[in-house]
Amino acid sequence: MQRIDAHQHYWLIERGDYGWITPKLPILCRDFLPEHLAPHLAAHSLSGSIVVQAAPTLEETEYLLSLAQEDESILGVVGWLDLNDPNHYCYFEQFQAQPKFVGFRVMIQEMADAREILAPHFMEALQKYVSLDIPIDLLLRSDQLESLISLVDRVPDLRGVIDHIAKPRIAEGQLEPWHSQMKRLAEHPNIHVKLSGMVTEAKHHGWEQKDFTTYIQSILEMFGAERVMFGSDWPVCLLSADYDQVMEILLNAIPQHWGETERAQLFGGNAERFYKLKLGESQ
Repeated sequence: MQRIDAHQHYWLIERGDYGWITPKLPILCRDFLPEHLAPHLAAHSLSGSIVVQAAPTLEETEYLLSLAQEDESILGVVGWLDLNDPNHYCYFEQFQAQPKFVGFRVMIQEMADAREILAPHFMEALQKYVSLDIPIDLLLRSDQLESLISLVDRVPDLRGVIDHIAKPRIAEGQLEPWHSQMKRLAEHPNIHVKLSGMVTEAKHHGWEQKDFTTYIQSILEMFGAERVMFGSDWPVCLLSADYDQVMEILLNAIPQHWGETERAQLFGGNAERFYKLKLGESQ
């Protein structure tokens, strides 16, 4: 079983896909590519990563897939599709022809109204991918969780993973209603969670370990060892913490009774199974 970072990003600024990365975010406003991540993967004995889209463009997904062809450390690419576009399935077929395409992400966070995911055409599109057993990443804020609960109640076979533990208000130490809502989602056996993106929801560079422990342990208790994944959210995490600190935060919060089996699932086994990675095979 390989050790995997289940959530990180690459970008080439000159491509122009990333409107949210501006000089006002100087630490992010530069290129981040596989050679920049390699030392971190090696330092933590990670075999590779799942690269996730960071721009709502088909072109960025194509770019990430081209990177994946060249770099063995990219184990899978989570791309982007616009499910409001009647031609979304045509683009999906083009992406799926690439062996390292492992799924796509729905960016609920960027929707003016999260209830857009409950529109008939949107649910019909999701049902199509559910019937194909396609893994789907779900990016949302904690104040959008009710809409996701409604979606999963209506599309119960959706095999999804909630990115960044749904971005609870860690800086304020607010647990509810996030905790109760995540507990309801945990009742759906096909829903997983990425323990990622937490440091950027805390006070940037002003956080303490205790700020995260309750959130992490709540997720581990609710979803169990078989439905959680480690993700660094590098390089976005650099807004608040470096790679080593992100890893340390999670390691320090893991319950003492967790053994090597549970840790192996958190740090790779679950991602390998969820994304149906064919590790060791020619890709």
